Amino acid sequence: MCFVFVRITVSSTVTKTLQASLAPPTGHKEQRLQRTVATYRCALSEAFESGANTQTAVNDVVTPYTLTSYAKDALKSYVPKLRRTYNASELGDDHPVRFTNRGFRIDHSEDRKHEFCWRVPQAGRNNAFWIPLRINPAQESLWADLLDGQVSVGEFRLQEHRSNWVLHVAVKYEVIEPEVSDESTPVGFDIGESKLLTGCACQNGTPTQPYIYDGGRARQLRKEMFTTLRRLQKRDAEWRIQERFDHYQNSLTDIVEKASRQAVEYAQGFENPVIVLEDLSYIREHLNYGKWINRRLHNWAFARLSGRIEDKALDAGIPVRFVNPAFTSKTCHACGHIGSRSSQAAFQCQNPECWVTEYQADINAAANIASRLNPWGERCTLKPHADDSPRDGSACDSTTGHHEQSRKLRQTTLATFQS
Repeated sequence: MCFVFVRITVSSTVTKTLQASLAPPTGHKEQRLQRTVATYRCALSEAFESGANTQTAVNDVVTPYTLTSYAKDALKSYVPKLRRTYNASELGDDHPVRFTNRGFRIDHSEDRKHEFCWRVPQAGRNNAFWIPLRINPAQESLWADLLDGQVSVGEFRLQEHRSNWVLHVAVKYEVIEPEVSDESTPVGFDIGESKLLTGCACQNGTPTQPYIYDGGRARQLRKEMFTTLRRLQKRDAEWRIQERFDHYQNSLTDIVEKASRQAVEYAQGFENPVIVLEDLSYIREHLNYGKWINRRLHNWAFARLSGRIEDKALDAGIPVRFVNPAFTSKTCHACGHIGSRSSQAAFQCQNPECWVTEYQADINAAANIASRLNPWGERCTLKPHADDSPRDGSACDSTTGHHEQSRKLRQTTLATFQS
């Protein structure tokens, strides 16, 4: 009898948002862009205020407006979600213009100063016009793939800012899911509030070279954002609220990007790394620690950070696995007994026979997360190691099954502060 073994290649769909600034438009094109935005927002406002919650009802409202079918179709999909999915009670005044993917067209030529140009959809026959794009150099390969059809386009949006116009394009493409070998090194990451990110590799059953990314700056920004926006709300300074909200969101996004990049670089320092993360899909639904602490935790996008780590890891060819987060902060990584935390940063094992007496709490949690990579549920017998200090030399805090990848973008919204 002859057996034939077939290697199955597993692919994963990655979703990203490409961003490009429009080159400064001429006066005529500027007027047409402004007219498109104003018309779209009027249609959105009327459809929302009418209470329309089906595509047919929205279509009845937006049909008379001078908009392309691409914008109207996007409204028919988006407006019902505002109440059903997002529970919106009112609209902001800065909504981008949304278009369905049918209306997306770009052109490329190396002879131009701005090589990529975008065809701006306009209502009426032959009214669309082209405008040069200033793309992010780091995303140039994906823009090129758009031309070749190697990536698929989702919804795209035109956003007006104070000084320029920005185009956002959602794209999807396939990447080969990296394999996990028997010799893989699990690298667990614990996402917290005080210590934003704590990583720990498990080599030969031993926690090795922990890594800590401090969360002090992010915590300060979130606190400042909450108090500032509340204060501005009482003064009815709506224009100032949006400006400050954008400022804080940009700062927090920058922290998320830096932390996720450093996490992947840390994992790349080990042989055959596998990044292991907690499945935090439903963390918001399960938080119930009182109004004050709930507000702090709800405002921090745990899933956004883990999602960016996942995206960057897949781009780097590093497998990512998600595990059950239960008791990772309360379990001793060495013996498996439930312990206690005498302080936010210190874990104490209650097992008198265990060599662990007091351990850095976030490193303990990260080691537990790494050990759960084993699909059979068997624990690594972790032992004391000569080098269990953080790589960056910082002092030693954290909140604290395998799931399908959602690829959803998680973003703190202004509604959080207006509820």
